[in-house]
Amino acid sequence: MSVDHEQRPLISNRFLVIATICVLVLAAASVAISWFGRSYGEQLSLAGHSQSTDIVNITVGRDQLALPANVIRFEEQRQGGLAERVDLYLLWPEMTGYSSEQRRRFDDLSLSNSLIFLQISQSTMSRDMSGRVEPIYRHLLEPESALGPAGLSAFQFKDATGYEGETLLTGTLPDGSTYSIRCLLPASQSKASGSDCQRDIHVGEDLTVLYRFSSDMLKDWAAIDAAVRSYVGSRAHAAPAAATLKNQLKASTGRSS
Repeated sequence: MSVDHEQRPLISNRFLVIATICVLVLAAASVAISWFGRSYGEQLSLAGHSQSTDIVNITVGRDQLALPANVIRFEEQRQGGLAERVDLYLLWPEMTGYSSEQRRRFDDLSLSNSLIFLQISQSTMSRDMSGRVEPIYRHLLEPESALGPAGLSAFQFKDATGYEGETLLTGTLPDGSTYSIRCLLPASQSKASGSDCQRDIHVGEDLTVLYRFSSDMLKDWAAIDAAVRSYVGSRAHAAPAAATLKNQLKASTGRSS
């Protein structure tokens, strides 16, 4: 055996370099997988919700809304700019958006009787639901009323009116104005859904707010109406003229396409 062969190292420098590179690559991959897994896991746990309370400025028609991201129901709507509508969900009675602490109340269908769902869009009718009672609904209702939930008067819609199965509930708000809401009243409260009652009101410059909640919550009908009106009204103001014009052009283009 030659002297050179005897003095040759058992592990070559090249092998050490390759082994070191492999270890570094595996370490980097491990860190990346750990970070991605944690980030992806957080996204999965949110399931489309957002915990962010950053304000999103959205222009709907002639109104600009300043809304926390965690009250906006759909992820694609959590961006500023022009929009035809925006959908919200709020806890009742807190009137707050999604948080990890309150996750069950947003995700568990059996607890949906503590949520209010709002859909905000530009007004297309001159009258809100209360204003439509006498000129429109009165002709579609049976003449007799009955005592409804929470002291409201209950009217049944006639057949072939398009509202079969629904009940119109009416009452008087603290300011003396008429309150009306349409509900699909369940046979028993245990069968109430999270949005079997709906009402629309006008807020701001030119907004219609359609809000829905469980018939289980009708005992709070006056307080809910005041809270929804206050929540949206305090976060809406007249949009800049340029934004209003762009929104009108966008809506016009959408209708013609």
